[in-house]
Amino acid sequence: MMLTKNNLPKVWAESLEHLQDFTAVQTESFPPISQGKNVLATSPTGTGKTFAYLFPLLPKIKKGHGQQLLILAPNSELAGQILEVVKNLAIPLGLSANLIISGASIKRQIERIKKAPEILVATPGRALELVKDKKLKMTAINTIVLDEVDNLIEDSQWRFVKPIITRTPKDYQFVAVSATAHDIFDKMSDFATNLVEVNITENKSQVAHFFVKVENRRKIDFLRQLAHLPDMRGLVFFNRLEDLGNAEQKLQYQDIAAHSLASDISGRFRKELIERFKNGQITLLLATDIAARGLDIDDLDYVINFDIPVNIESYTHRTGRTGRMGKKGTVINIVTNTFDEKDVKKYHKQTEKMLKAGQFIEKK
Repeated sequence: MMLTKNNLPKVWAESLEHLQDFTAVQTESFPPISQGKNVLATSPTGTGKTFAYLFPLLPKIKKGHGQQLLILAPNSELAGQILEVVKNLAIPLGLSANLIISGASIKRQIERIKKAPEILVATPGRALELVKDKKLKMTAINTIVLDEVDNLIEDSQWRFVKPIITRTPKDYQFVAVSATAHDIFDKMSDFATNLVEVNITENKSQVAHFFVKVENRRKIDFLRQLAHLPDMRGLVFFNRLEDLGNAEQKLQYQDIAAHSLASDISGRFRKELIERFKNGQITLLLATDIAARGLDIDDLDYVINFDIPVNIESYTHRTGRTGRMGKKGTVINIVTNTFDEKDVKKYHKQTEKMLKAGQFIEKK
């Protein structure tokens, strides 16, 4: 079955009225997932991978039959955003979905599970905790989705994910998606038989990539200058938490609306900061790579790399926060030495197939 609006539930018409066209990953993933096959889908950031698995999976769920679909995400931020997308499609179908994440009240989560939601969106650590307590019954799950799978199979996450998967009936359907999972097909085959690979490299985003040479001692001052650009709203990435805190303090001292998504803030305050950033109350939102995956800000104009990422995966996920779904965006890389410059050029060369519509310009 091919993906067309006629092949989707009619009750989704209102939820999808903003959708102009389907993306390549949505079109290519729909037939094998609809047929119940195990799928690994790789596609650039901002190409609608969440819809790519929800379109074929949700119509197959049986209303009122309890837990059936488990979606695992590497962090609470991404899990929460996935849940919002799920709800928009699940509610018209009469289905319910719950969020299972670390850091939230486990008692409340257990009470919600007792109401037998058909869909669960979870982080691995909390999900495994509930599996071991027999609150989350894996024998009832017939489909597992690993969102940002390359992150979930890292040792720190895999020690939670693997025990969850091994408790699932052998005939379950397995779906995995990511922007940077090209090299893990063989590892996935170890626990998902007859795996179909959907590999999309084209990205129609219109992202301009710049690098700006700045002395190390003037980097924060450069951020201050950027903050005064008209309608500036930039997501700024740091490699080290201590540098993030230092920048936040200095920028706020200069009356810049800058706030950090530090790892030690509460989930509620984190959500509040993101909402304020979305509506323009915050000019610069400062973060480490923990926010690089899953943070979805509509029409985000600027991603700023205060520090150059340590690898291509980090660069891909950071820069993927702008220019999503074919929109325009700008990436500004602040370089302080020739090593930074070489890394940025290397990352661009490695991703140029996905960034054909963009430009790469040096600013001194």
